[in-house]
Amino acid sequence: MSTTASNRESSTARGAGSSSAAGLGKSDVELPALGPLGMARWAWTQLTKMNTALFLLLLLAVAAVPGSIFPQRIQDPAAVQDYIDNNPALGEWLDRVQLFDVFSSAWFSAIYILLFVSLVGCVLPRAAKHWRAWRAEPPRTPRRLERLPEHRSLALGGRDGAGAPAPGDVVADAARLLRRRGYRVAVRDTGSAAPSVAAERGMWKEVGNIVFHLALLGVLVSVAVGSLFGYKGQKILVEGESFANTLINYDSFTPGTNYNPDWLDPFSIRLDRFEAVFNRDTTNPRSYGAPLDFTAEITVQEPGAEPQPETLKVNAPVNVNGVKSFLIGNGYAPVIRVTDGDGDVAFEGPVVTIPSDGVYTSSLVLKVPDARPDQLGFTGLLLPTAVTGPDGMPRSVDPGLANPQLILSSYSGDLGLDSGVPQNVYVLDVEELTELNGMLTQSGPIALDAANPVHELPGGKGAIEFLDVKRYVGLDIVYDPGRIGAFISFVLAFTGLLMSMFISRRRVWVRAGQGVDRNGGACTVLEYGLLARGEDPRLATEAERLSELFSEHWGTADPPGDPAAHRSTNRAWSGPTHD
Repeated sequence: MSTTASNRESSTARGAGSSSAAGLGKSDVELPALGPLGMARWAWTQLTKMNTALFLLLLLAVAAVPGSIFPQRIQDPAAVQDYIDNNPALGEWLDRVQLFDVFSSAWFSAIYILLFVSLVGCVLPRAAKHWRAWRAEPPRTPRRLERLPEHRSLALGGRDGAGAPAPGDVVADAARLLRRRGYRVAVRDTGSAAPSVAAERGMWKEVGNIVFHLALLGVLVSVAVGSLFGYKGQKILVEGESFANTLINYDSFTPGTNYNPDWLDPFSIRLDRFEAVFNRDTTNPRSYGAPLDFTAEITVQEPGAEPQPETLKVNAPVNVNGVKSFLIGNGYAPVIRVTDGDGDVAFEGPVVTIPSDGVYTSSLVLKVPDARPDQLGFTGLLLPTAVTGPDGMPRSVDPGLANPQLILSSYSGDLGLDSGVPQNVYVLDVEELTELNGMLTQSGPIALDAANPVHELPGGKGAIEFLDVKRYVGLDIVYDPGRIGAFISFVLAFTGLLMSMFISRRRVWVRAGQGVDRNGGACTVLEYGLLARGEDPRLATEAERLSELFSEHWGTADPPGDPAAHRSTNRAWSGPTHD
């Protein structure tokens, strides 16, 4: 009875003590405050994680989406103003959050800079750590090699009746053999009864990983430089005309965020001749007339230098001090003369047309604001090889200039060019104009060709004359100072990725000591184990190659007396491992 009471009393005391301790733990133990420095360290740790870098990269891609949805002020200010005028409430708020200036906005720049800092903070410490690991020796030999994923052992007897080789000599030979296979080795405990050698290879795997991430930084920097200080413009150039690299001569111009048009490199390009080669093989009617080659003969001149003839082809741009001119289009430009009702020449020159099909049926718009007493406008088609179809309508049957013909409608009145509102040069608004010639008029459309090159406009409005047909080219003129850096960074990133994928990082430890063979005779036991960094399905193959190499060198492949030590189960290494 007294024993039971005593036990109960003891248990109660222990319970009270436990409760007291728990109470003290809850009330007295407090976590220390991080403080400003600790908070900064924590934020830096979170920012430099690879997961954070990947998230910022995804966020940057998402942040770029509005730039393709809404018009951008740097590309087309008029389109932005039209959007704001048509959507006053929404447009004002979109402008406040800089959705019309996405790529120069504060929030896009913040994501870009954070991604850059995250990659730098992740890669540079990693590179320094790998440099220290490269200079350090391989880790010490584990005491129990049989625990490694791949484990082998060989019993080395004497050759030609001689005694077994000494363990120190075996380890020295093993070190030489491993060094020939590309391992860096460190021989240890040469004076002990069981000397060993530690070997490691595949350090270039981590180098490739680091190069890949550094190359990503190079891509970011190169893209930023190109978007800040580059530009892109378009120009249509007719045969015989020249283009000077100044802002006013571009048909359209898109500068980089921080680019100044005064920085344009001075040079000029003259289009001397353009030649288009079409398929003339009649054995395959489907491909007859298909374009085969386009060649533009141009002359490039820089200030103070002699004119240089150049050949411009598709995917073969002309480079002038880093400014590349690409051939992106071509077509026909009929040469037209318009005489107004007062008998004065109101317009004379080539008119650029827009091809609409494979036989270069091209639409034409001509505005003549200088005509008097009324302004004149023309719309219609250029048919390079005109024929009359079964329905009596003219059409083109070949892209070559075999029988060029102009089919036009004419208008008179106010073209609206003096209103100050920008107009598309390839569109004629005919709502406020009077139709002089057309499909529905009594006089019908205007048809001009070599046989009938002149047509008098009704009502004494003047005349139009078809003089010639020239070729024109569309040029895409690009300056991207980050292009070379981006290309080099891409090559380095691809190389680093291949290195990190196909190079395996492995460690090998070899130990030699006295033992017995299967027959109980004295021998030297060569024991070795392999370990891989991460998953390495070729580790067993490497173990077999080492077995063949050692067996060939010492002339034996017999395991020692303990067969259980010959193999072990697979396991991966994620860092320095030793017992």
